[in-house]
Amino acid sequence: MEIENNKECFVLLWRMLVPTKHLLRRKYKRFCIRNVLKEWFEYEATNTFMWEVCNLCEQAGWDELPSPSLYPRKHREFLRAIVAVRTGRSFYQINLRALDAAYRIVFPNSTPININKKCKNGKSRIKQRNEIK
Repeated sequence: MEIENNKECFVLLWRMLVPTKHLLRRKYKRFCIRNVLKEWFEYEATNTFMWEVCNLCEQAGWDELPSPSLYPRKHREFLRAIVAVRTGRSFYQINLRALDAAYRIVFPNSTPININKKCKNGKSRIKQRNEIK
């Protein structure tokens, strides 16, 4: 699998998460970082590669991941770490705007990634939405 730091690659990675979750469930395996990396990269998923990804996204390899459409933050950091390790770029050089735009394409009606981010007027976006309704 060719990993790049662009929107098309991020859309592909976001789309692969849900089928991988179902595949692992059918195999009676946990939906965690280590098992996802083993499914996606097979023999290329060495212990060093898994450690680098887990270290960058600051998550334990065996901790179960939540649903990507409901809790996208952990998955965003996970995908960001995969791209950083595979491309050899710094974790902070990954294009977050493209990653977030890809999430909105794949999960258009799901929880926004930056739900708690403050707007310019100082109110959170949740409060603004409630005032509009």
